[in-house]
Amino acid sequence: MFRYFGFGSNMNMTSLRAKGVEPLSARRAVLHGWRLRFNVQHFFRHEGGVGNIERSDLPGDRVMGVVYDCPDAALAPLDAAEACGHGYDRISVEVEVDGALLPALTYIGMPAFIDNRCQPCRRYLNLLVDGARQAGIDADYVSELLAQSVHEPDQYPSFVPPEGDYPTFNVRTLAQYPLYTALSGAVFDMSKARPLHEFLKGFFGGRDMTLFHIKRLDSSDGNESMDDIRQGRFNPAQRHYLNSYLNEYAREYRYVGRFEYNEE
Repeated sequence: MFRYFGFGSNMNMTSLRAKGVEPLSARRAVLHGWRLRFNVQHFFRHEGGVGNIERSDLPGDRVMGVVYDCPDAALAPLDAAEACGHGYDRISVEVEVDGALLPALTYIGMPAFIDNRCQPCRRYLNLLVDGARQAGIDADYVSELLAQSVHEPDQYPSFVPPEGDYPTFNVRTLAQYPLYTALSGAVFDMSKARPLHEFLKGFFGGRDMTLFHIKRLDSSDGNESMDDIRQGRFNPAQRHYLNSYLNEYAREYRYVGRFEYNEE
């Protein structure tokens, strides 16, 4: 077992479970002498910045969050979800829980990913606010989160695949291409992606990522399934979110084909 301090979207239990982590327990916690930032740039530009912590000498600075007791098997999916060793480093801190100091693991942004111009997108900030409220975190801290400025993404046109004779992939054939990834019926080649995306080649490669993204919406209840995707059961918020990502995938990668969900 290990103890993990979540201060960003992982304060939200639905978000944490979407990353493959089922904690054994959850308690409110405070990390003193640090401050919350949103200066870790997301892999995709429209998502703005995501949570980070920085040491602070200012009296009263603190980061509130949730400390989880987790089974050892949860460390690998947590490291993968946090891009450990690429976007974040895993460190040890001491957090206050019910008046006692307890050691815990947490994640801190790596220098190559820090951009102090970043602001969180509304989706991400909503996850923090909902998670903080669910955990019973101090109302003043929730108010500070609500007062945070947000990133305003571009307005995207409806994604239209390029014209041409492109192949069709399914789960089996896509897996044969470790640098191809699929999203909402489209397949993209990541081989010439910018260096920032190097980690995603291993994380996205050979896989359809539609369900991955849907489960990260702030409106997700964690019950979305591949059957929903096969049947095209998307609500307007999900369609809008997927369209944004289709545009960003097309910006970052190269369109190479279609993805068929009903083929084995």
